[in-house]
Amino acid sequence: MTQTARLQLPLAAAFPEAAFAIASFADEIRADRLCHELLRRFAADLTTGGQFAPAAAGALAHGADYFLREFVIGERRENIYRLQPKRVRQFAGNWYIVRNLEPNLPELLAILEGVTIFYRYLAEHGLVPPALAAAVGEQAADSEYFNARIEAFWAIEGDGFDRWDRDCPFGD
Repeated sequence: MTQTARLQLPLAAAFPEAAFAIASFADEIRADRLCHELLRRFAADLTTGGQFAPAAAGALAHGADYFLREFVIGERRENIYRLQPKRVRQFAGNWYIVRNLEPNLPELLAILEGVTIFYRYLAEHGLVPPALAAAVGEQAADSEYFNARIEAFWAIEGDGFDRWDRDCPFGD
């Protein structure tokens, strides 16, 4: 199905849960491509009716994109519709910090805002349970914790990384 045709279908038909199941590298590539299309639709839908300016919608989609395509699909190889809410904390409290040259709270909070709004969008369209969207939002809202994790990361000395990493591992 072409991207144009997919964008004209109802969201659940265009982006079914099964299409995001990942059991192989080919599945990962497919899920990544579909996620890209879904995020484009998300950004377009956010601008409908003037809810968000195009630049703001694009920034929200960009934040969700980084979390979903790099961490959930690329690193964890998990279905975006079956997200474990703890993945948000693992991403923000560890993975993002370690994987970025200059991890910082403003950038992280912008990413998490996109993730939160994206999961609300999925819930509004019946693609995830509202409880999942709420749990994602709760996990993403802990800015004090994430700031402390970033500051602790910058303060690591000697062999302190292992202790820092154990406080919020991303691998379980």
